[in-house]
Amino acid sequence: MIRRLVAAVVLSLLLGRFGSAEPVVKLEPQSDAVLVSIDGHEFTTLRTAKSQPKPYFFPVRAADGISIVRPLEKPEDHPHHKGAWCSIDEVNGIKFWAEKGKIENVKVEILAAEGNPARMRITNHWLGDDGQPVLIETATVSVYANRLLIYDLQFTAGKNPVTFGDTKEGMFGIRVADTLRGKQGGRIQNAEGKKGEKECWGQLSKWVDYVGTVEGQTKGVALLDHPRNFRGSRFHVRDYGLFTLSPFGQNAYTNGSLPADPFNLPAGQSARLRYGLYVHDGETDPAAINRVHEQFLKGSE
Repeated sequence: MIRRLVAAVVLSLLLGRFGSAEPVVKLEPQSDAVLVSIDGHEFTTLRTAKSQPKPYFFPVRAADGISIVRPLEKPEDHPHHKGAWCSIDEVNGIKFWAEKGKIENVKVEILAAEGNPARMRITNHWLGDDGQPVLIETATVSVYANRLLIYDLQFTAGKNPVTFGDTKEGMFGIRVADTLRGKQGGRIQNAEGKKGEKECWGQLSKWVDYVGTVEGQTKGVALLDHPRNFRGSRFHVRDYGLFTLSPFGQNAYTNGSLPADPFNLPAGQSARLRYGLYVHDGETDPAAINRVHEQFLKGSE
């Protein structure tokens, strides 16, 4: 009887242990790309071909496989809004956001090919007219099984100083699927409870969440700011589907109520920024997003 009881307890523990195993995130290098999968299904793919104006993540999928970003084919506006990406205008006057300057990926290092999180380090050269890097971007990308992506980047000036001008055209973010956007009934909310483009655009907040309907299902994506970035970021969140945040644009994001505040980076010097992107199902749940924000902080110390 005792042996049967012990066996039953052991079996129960084993079933609990292996039956509730965490999903595994995997990074698989491919030709000019890195496939990011969760439990064997694509979450996103980092696309790094040198033939394109910049690297970007596309698609970006919810747990059921539905992509929450706008398709690349025949966009009705802003063709430079591709999946999820990092770029900005007015870097020494170069409009990288508008793809008038080229951001070229030069290296991808897989730091942890699988796990929770899986991690890679990407190096991008932001090129000047002479083909030399005005700016070097080194970003550690960590992907968690709950669909939190941390983008921990360091900008390093090249041989000359770099000035980031005051602009709203930036910086880290995503172009949401057309049916998810505000003009199609999507909902926007920040950590302070403000709602809609009018209340959330240009504001400082630790997070903003954008929720709507894609293929008949309620999907959402939150962008997260880090309190130890060298300055807070303002949210460039629009009803037409653009959703980004940037620390460069105090004047632009306040419609001129605050003075322009360009950021100057001396030659060879660096500055660090940390952002999070979190894909979820269902309506905005502030408590759940706050928990993910804590996870983001711990994952980007």
